Amino acid sequence: MTPWWSHALFYQVYPRSFQDSNGDGVGDLDGVTARLDYLDALGVDAIWLNPVMVSPMADNGYDVADPRAVDPLFGGMAALDRLIAAAHGLGMKVTMDLVPNHTSSAHPWFQAALAASPGSDQRERYIFRDGGGPHGEHPPNNWLSIFGGPAWTRVVEADGHPGQWYLHLFDASQPDLNWENPEVFDDLERTLRFWLDRGVDGFRIDVAHGMAKPPGLPDMAVLKGEMLLSESDDDPRFNNDGVHEIHRRIRRVFDDYPKAVAIGEVWVYDNEQFARYVRPDELHLGFNFRLLRAAFDATDIRHAIENSLTAAELVDAVPTWTLANHDVDRVPTRYGGGQVGLARARAMALVMLALPGAVFVYNGEELGLPNVDLPDEALRDPVWERSGHTRRGRDGSRIPMPWEGEAPPFGFSDNPETWLPIPPEWARLTVARQLEDPESTLSFFRRAFQLRRSRDEFAGQTVEWLDSPADSLVFHRSGGLVCVLNAGTRSVPLPEGEILFASGPLVDDGLPPDTAAWLV
Repeated sequence: MTPWWSHALFYQVYPRSFQDSNGDGVGDLDGVTARLDYLDALGVDAIWLNPVMVSPMADNGYDVADPRAVDPLFGGMAALDRLIAAAHGLGMKVTMDLVPNHTSSAHPWFQAALAASPGSDQRERYIFRDGGGPHGEHPPNNWLSIFGGPAWTRVVEADGHPGQWYLHLFDASQPDLNWENPEVFDDLERTLRFWLDRGVDGFRIDVAHGMAKPPGLPDMAVLKGEMLLSESDDDPRFNNDGVHEIHRRIRRVFDDYPKAVAIGEVWVYDNEQFARYVRPDELHLGFNFRLLRAAFDATDIRHAIENSLTAAELVDAVPTWTLANHDVDRVPTRYGGGQVGLARARAMALVMLALPGAVFVYNGEELGLPNVDLPDEALRDPVWERSGHTRRGRDGSRIPMPWEGEAPPFGFSDNPETWLPIPPEWARLTVARQLEDPESTLSFFRRAFQLRRSRDEFAGQTVEWLDSPADSLVFHRSGGLVCVLNAGTRSVPLPEGEILFASGPLVDDGLPPDTAAWLV
């Protein structure tokens, strides 16, 4: 039987920014429950919740202090139970974020490590090292934090003197765990079984390529990539061979829950290297970010699709597609902004939805939301401070959802002081206004999702490339669907067939620039 996740439409909910139910200006789980009817009407098969575990929120929940409890900010455990029950009642799955690379510095384990001495069992749960130089004053190696600055922080020992350093690939409040310590996996297994037994349908595994560290922790070549996007698969901080045994052990836990899904965040670009993460005894799905990273260029897009399909085919895995998430700029902004960026975002949505496999969309993507330029004082992402105010971080793609009304907070909250400010010009982008407009981006996505779910032409599992004019691409899915994208500057002729749907109006039976169409 084909597993449910192999063709599912996943909707990523950033809980802080989806719906506030208690007036504190921050979205929560009861807010998600209150909007499930919206997601059901949209055609969502499953939701993925960004972290809701107990956390000091230094990195908006990716600094987990208690992995087996829900933070009161989001409503506590009872709110999650209500959400799971309501979602399951609608036939909708619920997946959660799992953060296995690191904990919060407020986690009891790390607090015990700080109180303990070098070489103690408590410190062996993390990666503590002596520093270099005559007095240990230099970090153990030259690794950089993804968020900016060094990846090491020195601690003050019990005697009051500077002592060892601990590794944190992200913020200093997120110390990396030592996955060579068997206690670490044992604790993760307890966490997995705790949530799966509670009815969670799977996990998106944060930094799934990052847990294992190379022997000796060798220096890195200093790379200029942006966070999570190094320009090389040779970065010693990530994609080390030992990570695969960790995923095999995780998979053995999942094998006791045969309907659950493990989805890896895998920033690895070599096809063979990527494929290793989705072998039959490792992850069920892995985010391949080639399509997200592709420019709006026909050659680049085709290359991204071909390589993503090839990587999955190497191990007979299911491809996974996405154009957006909470770590990258919004799609219309990436594609140029304004009406051009929005037209390209709609066109690329049709390309993505025409491909075989699982699809992930990010809350607000269906509204065509752009990035927001926030004032300095509104920025909350730790990247802003860690980079010395040289990188503004990811807040601009995390603005709360506009639901209804003519002024902020647009039904997101009863409190006008939302955790990130919502721009007044989003009045034209609210859910309520777009539902009234058959030409709106929301109406477009609802129709596209409905066709993908209901039409037999989307059943085929293979893609064949057809001849196409310059700056365009055409592919045929084995179920019978043809997808055409015009990424050029002139209209292109459409191939033979009945037009099923298009991302914008056609001109004299031709496909205008920045437009895609489905034919059958």
